[in-house]
Amino acid sequence: MSSAQTYPEIRRHELIARLAQGAAAGICVVTPNQRLSGALGAAFAAAQAARGLAAWEAPDILPFSAFLERLYQDGLYSDLATQLPLLLTAIQEQAIWEAVVAGSESGSTLLSVASAATLAREAWALSHAWRLFPGLRDFFGNDDTRVFADWAWRYEGITARHRQSERARLPEVIGPHLQSSALRKPTILVAYGFDILTPQQQFFLDALGRAGVKLCCGVPDAHAASVRRIACAAAKDEYRAAANWARARLEEASRANRLPCRIGIVVPDLASAREGIRRAFTQVMAPARGFPGTAPAILPFNISLGTPLAAYPLARAASLIFDLAAGEFEFTAASRLLRSPFIAGGDSESAARAGLDAALRRNCAPRTTLERLRRAIARNTAPENPRRARPCPRLAQGLSALAVAAKEQLSGSRRPGAWARAMLGLLETLGFPGERALDSIEYQTLQKLHETIADFAALDRVAGRMRFAQARARLAQAMGDALFQPEAAAVPVQILGVLESAGMEFDHLWVMGLAEEAWPMPPGPNPFVPVALQKRAGVPEASAAASLDLDRRITRGWLAAAGEVVLSHPLREDDRELPVSPLIREIDLTALEELGLPAYETAQAAIHAAAALERVADGMAPALPSGGANVGGATSAGGTAVFRDQAACPFRAFAIHRLGARGLDPVSSLGASDRGTLVHALLAEIWKELKSSATLAALSERDLQALIGAAADTAINSLRWRRPDALAGRLGQLERERLARLALEWLEVERQRPPFEIAAIETKQAISFGGLTVNARLDRMDRLLDAQQGGWAVLDYKTGRADPGAWLGERPDEPQLPLYAVGAARSAGAPAGVVALAFAQVRAGKMEFRGIGAAQNLIPGVATIDAQRARAARLYTSWEELLQGFRYELEELGREFVSGEARVAPKNGAATCRYCELHALCRISEREGFAAAADDGVEAATAADEA
Repeated sequence: MSSAQTYPEIRRHELIARLAQGAAAGICVVTPNQRLSGALGAAFAAAQAARGLAAWEAPDILPFSAFLERLYQDGLYSDLATQLPLLLTAIQEQAIWEAVVAGSESGSTLLSVASAATLAREAWALSHAWRLFPGLRDFFGNDDTRVFADWAWRYEGITARHRQSERARLPEVIGPHLQSSALRKPTILVAYGFDILTPQQQFFLDALGRAGVKLCCGVPDAHAASVRRIACAAAKDEYRAAANWARARLEEASRANRLPCRIGIVVPDLASAREGIRRAFTQVMAPARGFPGTAPAILPFNISLGTPLAAYPLARAASLIFDLAAGEFEFTAASRLLRSPFIAGGDSESAARAGLDAALRRNCAPRTTLERLRRAIARNTAPENPRRARPCPRLAQGLSALAVAAKEQLSGSRRPGAWARAMLGLLETLGFPGERALDSIEYQTLQKLHETIADFAALDRVAGRMRFAQARARLAQAMGDALFQPEAAAVPVQILGVLESAGMEFDHLWVMGLAEEAWPMPPGPNPFVPVALQKRAGVPEASAAASLDLDRRITRGWLAAAGEVVLSHPLREDDRELPVSPLIREIDLTALEELGLPAYETAQAAIHAAAALERVADGMAPALPSGGANVGGATSAGGTAVFRDQAACPFRAFAIHRLGARGLDPVSSLGASDRGTLVHALLAEIWKELKSSATLAALSERDLQALIGAAADTAINSLRWRRPDALAGRLGQLERERLARLALEWLEVERQRPPFEIAAIETKQAISFGGLTVNARLDRMDRLLDAQQGGWAVLDYKTGRADPGAWLGERPDEPQLPLYAVGAARSAGAPAGVVALAFAQVRAGKMEFRGIGAAQNLIPGVATIDAQRARAARLYTSWEELLQGFRYELEELGREFVSGEARVAPKNGAATCRYCELHALCRISEREGFAAAADDGVEAATAADEA
């Protein structure tokens, strides 16, 4: 407690004994926070139980802020009511500050009025806590402080006119009335666990003293502590060491029958370290948590830092419902809501909805609306859709009702209370909070959500009418600002921030993160209050000296807070060395091994260690059943991709084309695949009309432009039929213009070719190799009119990189054109056979043919096999030998797939696996030697991408 106070001290054990006298003692204990109040209450209960009592009078222990509000409520229900202002809720206070900021001259230049209003609220509370206002107006400052002074006077004027006050001014509101008998004042008030009293708190306590209340300073019992300093390599090592230590101390206490055991973990920067600490303590304290078939473990630790209400799944689902009703939203929001258990049918239709979500990703735009989403769901579950997903009738019914409610209830402007009722109606329309019984955390979250909506409704007192978008944004802000931590059963391990640790006592205490840059805490003055004024008042956050003084007192408190105290600090963060805090530097360093901690295994390690694993090398699946006898072999619906995947990795082909295992499609407005499809459709339409190079040469510029425009429209319309949300409005026009430019540039390349005629476009054919029949679609086949003996060229449009070397060698990376060359062209009845294979690379600025031909000059950019740069080209000496090589490789790949060859054998190691989505299924990372080779493979793939 601040050295300025002179109240008599009372130790914790003496205080508990005095509290045992009950209400007759007239003692009230106030603490800095709810956690310390709870700890004192638990200590009192333990003392009473130790005396053999079965029941006792509850002690009067509460946070200082709650004590103020209790006195205020006393006044409201007395003759003082007319003299007291209305107490604002946090959301009401924020709304007034935002109105003040937005209505000021400086507010029009701000990027975020809400953020500025929040900072102003904090500056207002700080100024009252440290009684800075008497000097604020006359104190010279910068632009920020002058702007805040203006906002503060405006805010004060508004609240004075409406007889309102926020909690920051409660001491000033109640102080003048402390002499009144209407306020229930204790005989003795004990301020327990305060490392520092602000001038406002000091003033209020002094006023209580003048009103006849005896004031005392409560302090923890002193412990003869064993103190050790530990250095860890990095922060994550601290987390794991502290978790191991806490578990070891709990087990020791259990064996010695010294329960309950109180263990404290204090973290100066708990907000940023929270997730890492939670993960480490969960892995050590409940290693099997989350494993299939295991009951949810009750975690023996609690993290004091609350989480925003908006981050809890149930509250997030409510926000998503409001988003869907409001207008346009991200598809990712709809995806999360479709799979949420907190709407009607969330459990009973969960499997069907997961399938529907996967289907919607194929044809929904990144942003959509409720109506477009409903239409997409209807299309994807329609009986006539060959790739239909299972229907979800309860979902469809709920979304239909939500659409009706949104149309009828969300137009116009209303007061916040009316919008609150409408929002609750929207939740009910979609069956929120779901069909299953809520667990304890979910139920408490639901209660907190209803409280927050009620607080929003109370904005009627301070805000006018607003539209739904504004109401939704205001409620979302309130949910983001509301820190929430569900109540849970008492647990032995408490993980605390610095402020929450004040006055706490433990059997064992570990304080981590005590590097020089973190402890003492660096100053962080509020930018809206002159720094010099804050320093003069002694605000700890304003100066290094004041912060150091406070942190010294806190450190001394830690050293006496438990029988065993461990202070730890990390040695490095990435490549930076971290010196130890000067506040603990003089404590002798102890090796971590001297703590005698067991090395607790993770659940995975324990499973592997306990199991007698039998390794079975099984790279064969059941052979593919024979079918498709008309084409002489087994049939696969995978198209030519079956051969490509079998060449890349047999397991990949088996998983995708026989098991149907596929990754979720990314949601995009127009991805590379869609753009490629558009170009294919565009050029197909153009050449269906042109039919030959002669027609192209004879066509006028005007007629060519018309032909290209019509083809672009046809291509875009075909995509829109499959994806109605794609290319809406101006986007469609821009894509039409892009396609027209590409077509003009490409046709200039086609004009440079020797004469040719179109023999086939987008022709579907069944092709069989090695007993495997696939259904293929040939992009295009030309008849070359100038070839010596006639001939055919098989072409494949590419909008990405095109490399003919991918056709060559064992297990070719791109076997599609070789398939057509030795299969499809033969089936088409080419009399002189295929004499050229080529990628038609249709890329802006890089238009060219790239391929291999039986002779030179058949097509510009197509060279003979001996002119190819790829190393694998050396395997072939002639065109005929190349075609024979294609046939051999394709027969081998077909036979492998049909026979069930399914080894995990990526052709190019990690480079092949780089973009594969099947890692979890094939477990490639568990294979010996793969991880070591991964870097080389990735580097090779990167180099290839950059080539």
